[in-house]
Amino acid sequence: MQTVTSRPKGVVNPAAAEKIFRLERYLPEPDLAPFIEHFWLVAWQLPDGVTHVQRTLPSPCIHMVFDTGRTAVFGVMTGAFEYTLKNSGRILGVRFLPGAFRSFLKRPVQSATDRELALSSLFDCDDAEAERSVLTADDDAGMVAAASAILRRALPAPDPQTARIAGILEAIQQQPGITQVQQLAEHTGVSVRSLQILFKEYVGATPKWVIRRNRLLDAADQLAHGSDVDLASLAQALGYYDQAHFTTDFEKLVGKPPADYRRSCKEQA
Repeated sequence: MQTVTSRPKGVVNPAAAEKIFRLERYLPEPDLAPFIEHFWLVAWQLPDGVTHVQRTLPSPCIHMVFDTGRTAVFGVMTGAFEYTLKNSGRILGVRFLPGAFRSFLKRPVQSATDRELALSSLFDCDDAEAERSVLTADDDAGMVAAASAILRRALPAPDPQTARIAGILEAIQQQPGITQVQQLAEHTGVSVRSLQILFKEYVGATPKWVIRRNRLLDAADQLAHGSDVDLASLAQALGYYDQAHFTTDFEKLVGKPPADYRRSCKEQA
C-alpha cells in the first residue's frame, strides 16, 4: 500500500500524540480514488490504568469510521472531537474527498452535518459484520482491503462536481490571502450565492466556515511545530480584525489560547 507522506493536520499536540499512538495514512486503489482521499489508521497499546484524551480538529470531510461499538459514517463535524484511548485498540477511518460523498448520500451533504449515520443505511452491509470484518483483519493492509470491499458494494458513478469542489478548496488552501467568501468568489469566478448553494449540497459546511477552519488549522499546525510568528500578525493574516477575536476562536477549537498551545507543544516535543 502507498502511504501518504504529507504532514497530517488536525491532531492537537502532535509531538505528544506520536508517543501515545501510531497514525498511518494509506492511499486508495485507483477505482476508489475518485471518492476517497485516504484511509487512516490509529493503533495504541497503553499500560493498565493509563488513559489519553486526544483532541482532533475537524475539516470539511466525511469520514467512515470502524471503531468497536461506534462504527458509523460521520458527517462534517463543526466542533473539535475528543477521544479517550485506554488499554489497546485499532480504529480505521475512510476520509472521503470533499464533495464526493454526495453520490453515496443522494441528498444534500449538509443534511448529515454533525450527525452519525449507520453504515447499513448507505451501503449493502450489516453493521456488526462490517465492523468485525475490518477490525479483526490481521494487519493494516487487511483492514484497508475489508473497508474497500464494503465501499465497492455501493460505488456510484463519479460526479464531475467533485473536481469542481476540489479546485475551489485548493484555492482556499493554496491562497492564504483568501479570508472572505467574496475573495473566494472573485478568485474562482463563482458567485457568492452559487458558492453557498454548492457547499450546502456537496460539502456540508458554508464557504465561510471552510475558509475560517482552514486558516485555524494552518495556525494550529504552525504553532504546534514551533513557529515563532507574532500572534498579532498571524491573526491579521488569517483575516481577523483583532488578536482577541482570533484568540477566542482558536481556544474554542484547540482548547488553549495560541501562546499557551505553542508553549505546551514545545515542552512535549
